[in-house]
Amino acid sequence: MSDIITTTLVITLIGIAVGAGLVFASKKFYVKVDEREAAVRACLPGNNCGACGFAGCDAMAAAIVAGDAPVNGCPVGGSAAAEKIGGVMGVTAEQTERYAAFVRCSGTCDVTGTLGNYVGISDCRSASMAGLSLNECGYGCLGLGSCVKACPQNAIRVINGVAVVNEALCVSCGLCVKACPKGLIELKPVAKKVAVRCSSRDKGAAVKNICKAGCIGCMACTKQCESDAIHVENNLASVNYDNCIQCGKCVEKCPVHVITPPAEAAPKEG
Repeated sequence: MSDIITTTLVITLIGIAVGAGLVFASKKFYVKVDEREAAVRACLPGNNCGACGFAGCDAMAAAIVAGDAPVNGCPVGGSAAAEKIGGVMGVTAEQTERYAAFVRCSGTCDVTGTLGNYVGISDCRSASMAGLSLNECGYGCLGLGSCVKACPQNAIRVINGVAVVNEALCVSCGLCVKACPKGLIELKPVAKKVAVRCSSRDKGAAVKNICKAGCIGCMACTKQCESDAIHVENNLASVNYDNCIQCGKCVEKCPVHVITPPAEAAPKEG
């Protein structure tokens, strides 16, 4: 009986000692947290997507309070979140240009051929790592939907073999950009409608043989542009969105119609 009492007393004393140690340590190593962090965190959407460049919303909130990130640094929250955060921080949030994902490929099933039927894991990265080319164009969209799975807003669908973005739903988190092993997706200003829907760097003759909607590098677009906004490098046209004034002259002159406003270019189901 005495052994039980002794053991109980020893355990109790150990518990008291450990508790006292924890109390001492919590006071000794206490780090004061700015109350604004919690307020800023409450303004963020909570996606923890990392699109802001930080590990998550908690890290973003801490960075904003510390002055290491702007109040409008969350692309997902957009202007609404920036305005709320600006109120917490006592600053005016600048209006930010809205971005959305854009797929630089127009190689749908009806304009390019396939090399075979794919029966592996339905994941673009897995197929790419296996060295598989599903379509005749080695630069094009694989159409297996890795970007679709990565999108938290259900803003991407694969239609007729190519990923298509719904700009109205896209919050420019950039997760689809990271998910695409071909590097076909970019974040583009929504207001800039003129864009090149191709990523092929093959020469014109080779492109024509494998895709009816691929850029042939003819430079007809550059000759029409008066704003120095479009150039052809490595047989591929690309738009400088900062310079583009949306005149549409390049769209009209492109012989393969690959420079087209995304809303008009999106493949239709069926």
